[in-house]
Amino acid sequence: MTLQNLDTAPRRARGLPAPPIRAFLARYGLVIAFLALWQLSGTLGWISPAVLPPLDAILGALWTGIASGALVDDIAISLQRAGLAFAGAVALGVPLGLLMGQLRPVERALDPILQLFRQTSALALYPVFILLLGLGETSKVFVIFWATLFPTLLATIGGVKQVDRKLVEMAESYGAGRVQVFRRVILPASVPAIFVGLRLSATTALLLLIAAEMIGANKGIGFQVMNAQYNFQIPLMFAAILLMAGLGLAANAVLVLLQRRLCRWSLD
Repeated sequence: MTLQNLDTAPRRARGLPAPPIRAFLARYGLVIAFLALWQLSGTLGWISPAVLPPLDAILGALWTGIASGALVDDIAISLQRAGLAFAGAVALGVPLGLLMGQLRPVERALDPILQLFRQTSALALYPVFILLLGLGETSKVFVIFWATLFPTLLATIGGVKQVDRKLVEMAESYGAGRVQVFRRVILPASVPAIFVGLRLSATTALLLLIAAEMIGANKGIGFQVMNAQYNFQIPLMFAAILLMAGLGLAANAVLVLLQRRLCRWSLD
């Protein structure tokens, strides 16, 4: 094959990366097409703008809300609620999952009650939490904590159980004690699975945040969604929904970046 033929050969066949524009379109082309269709459907009157405003109106409402400070307090309060619940779920779920994954008697004792609670919807229990904890911040944070605990806990248990027993036996054959095996083998091997649970929990926290703030709240992004809907401020309603989606993407990106830094050995 001549050099000219080699230059004209498909880049994928030669194992070379695609050009940046092509790679960008391959990843985000459908998203761009969806957003363009959304904008055109409202602008050209395919769908009533009162029901589905065009993107420029939604982005304008979002910019106005942030620039005026109306949405800034809501963002801070929502992040505080979701952050406290997520931190509590991680603080309890990861250690408990590591314990249950290693000690079968502990798992056998706790698994039935955990399975019962896991199958009960957090939203179904929200009225119970309100009765026990009141209609203030505690019940809102606790219902988010309740929903985010189980993805982290189950992912941690699964990560511990999936550790290759040959690695444990090899470490023990070299004289490693129980604590050393945990620190050097079990914990590092479980981290990728734990991060899967953390990403699921972060998404769940934001989903439950909307529902919790729609009941008995006067601040927060979820409250803004309901308040805008009640007042028929549809662009602002979609702006708040778009803002929540952006926060979810940002949280996922942070966790992915942290996972790449901590688990470089497990990534391609």
